[in-house]
Amino acid sequence: MSTLAFKFEEIAPRPLRPEVYELDGISRASVEAHYKLYQGYVNKRNEILGKLADVDLGGANQVYSDLRALKVDLTFAIGGIKNHELYFGHLGGGGGEPDGAFGKLVKRDFGSVEAWRSDLKATGIAGRGWAWTAFDWDEGRLFNYIGDAQNTFPVWNATPLVALDVYEHAYFIDYQTDRASYIDAFFANLDWDVVNGWVEQYGIPT
Repeated sequence: MSTLAFKFEEIAPRPLRPEVYELDGISRASVEAHYKLYQGYVNKRNEILGKLADVDLGGANQVYSDLRALKVDLTFAIGGIKNHELYFGHLGGGGGEPDGAFGKLVKRDFGSVEAWRSDLKATGIAGRGWAWTAFDWDEGRLFNYIGDAQNTFPVWNATPLVALDVYEHAYFIDYQTDRASYIDAFFANLDWDVVNGWVEQYGIPT
């Protein structure tokens, strides 16, 4: 048995807040389709961990092995879960200029809200899958990071506070290939109370 599957329990998708179905500029149809994708990541996480319980550890190989295939795909599934729980978790607000603790961090580390927003938008346009604003515990400041997939370019010891999904599935129903307009809509629906709650929950110094 793989030790990763020891005492493994299935998880269920987190339900969305009602506000997330009523966003400004991001349709209910888009949210519902997007949520189904998140549910799929949860289902695959459960399936992969179940299969790891019976995998042959002695057959591990870096070119190809059941263990390698399952563990690589597990990172993609779990990345999809965590990223989408952040993404959906902080949507449903009124957007505008970030206030509170996160607003202070943004102004301290980027100079202004506009500089942070412009940098995150450009990061999202440059990325193939995700862009995050995360607090780096080693440097003690915010950065905007690119992720080309759910499981690429992780930055250790950094806590994401804003998660921008720029895969086409996030915006194609509403915006086709106009990613920039979708990102503007994303900003307009952020809930700063939620983000500030995460800053407090993780004890991020301001």
